[in-house]
Amino acid sequence: MVMGRGSATVVLVAFVLVVLSSEWADAATYTVGDNRGWTFNVAGWSRGKTFRAGDILVFNYTSAAHNVVAVNKVGYQKCSTTPGNAKVFQTGKDSIRLARGQNFFICNIPGHCQSGMKVAITAT
Repeated sequence: MVMGRGSATVVLVAFVLVVLSSEWADAATYTVGDNRGWTFNVAGWSRGKTFRAGDILVFNYTSAAHNVVAVNKVGYQKCSTTPGNAKVFQTGKDSIRLARGQNFFICNIPGHCQSGMKVAITAT
């Protein structure tokens, strides 16, 4: 009896992995800002695009001058990384997988977010 339960668990785990991998296999990759990359005035870049959970955003930028910070809605609206639960990326070529729902990204170098270096993405 226990062996049957263990086999069912293995089958269930395998099924979940197949479902997840197929979702990721269908994922699209988008370069934020297109050829301009992650720079000022990219807030409207996402207009007209359809994003799905699992899609990948690529942020290309000069790492000595910018960064990418995943923030919540308040952080996006206020250009703030407070209360500190934001995730900072700073390689200059960051690939970030979108979660279902709203995803918000800013550059937290002083003045950059306020100058339009931020993007909000809703993934279905």
